[in-house]
Amino acid sequence: MPRDNKNPLIQKIAKQAYITFKGLQSSANGDNKLVADKQSELISLVTAVRAGDLKIAPRKSKPSSGAAGIQSPPVTYMHICETEVFSMGVFLLRTGASIPLHDHPDMNGMLKVLYGKVSVRCFDKLEDNLTVNTAPPHFDPPLAPLQTASLWRSILRSVVEYSENSGPCLLTPLRDNLHQIDAVEGPAAFLDILAPPYNPDDGRDCHYYKVLQTVAERETDGKSNEEQQGEEKEKEEETWLLEIPQPEDFWKVNMRVIITWNSKEFECLAQGCYSRAESCRNVNSDTPHRIWTTVLPSTNNK
Repeated sequence: MPRDNKNPLIQKIAKQAYITFKGLQSSANGDNKLVADKQSELISLVTAVRAGDLKIAPRKSKPSSGAAGIQSPPVTYMHICETEVFSMGVFLLRTGASIPLHDHPDMNGMLKVLYGKVSVRCFDKLEDNLTVNTAPPHFDPPLAPLQTASLWRSILRSVVEYSENSGPCLLTPLRDNLHQIDAVEGPAAFLDILAPPYNPDDGRDCHYYKVLQTVAERETDGKSNEEQQGEEKEKEEETWLLEIPQPEDFWKVNMRVIITWNSKEFECLAQGCYSRAESCRNVNSDTPHRIWTTVLPSTNNK
């Protein structure tokens, strides 16, 4: 897709995301032709986006000085925009970093890799969860009695690797709604669009999960681990998930830099940039960062 400097691709994506998901909200079932066409346009735009469109690049690893210092986060989130219809931002993952298994209640989403490679494991909860007449299997290690209330039967839909040349990974309220994201073979970054945004007040809080192993699986686990490490796993299989608090080893830094110049709003997504001028420089280097005007559709005409 040819680049248009007057209308940056990220701005086009923001506008199309608003139009697409606003239409999805007003649609009775979300499958009419107009909504499908708008969603196809959005997928086409998102497929074309690259790291250069957001002026980001993999961070160079710094040699260890041996001195105590502030530990850099495994995950950084760079906020781009949020409306009542959708949110959009960029996740930066360090080498070996992982975003734990989590859900997106009643939400749609798109994930597009900008650089590097990520492995995405997608799950869905099964509607027929535990009832008074059903008993869960025996797990290894065993669960505490109170933990059974946080058990969920689920399906592992797929395990797929995505690179910057891949199309977006899609999720819906009913399909691939839970996923775990792992950086593969180095650092990675991806554009993340969620519609509507997380909002605990509206029942859209983020929940974390742990994949459990049953005793039976343990006894027949001779090669299953090796199979799950493959680049792509399309066969669906039933599994059990345990809802857990946010893992202690998962933490991220949220960044949003607003730059106002001549009554226009600019956003710089460069890490460590806190400039408030037309041009900005990373506080840790002499490399200038390019910025762009972010113009979102008006939310007044509902």
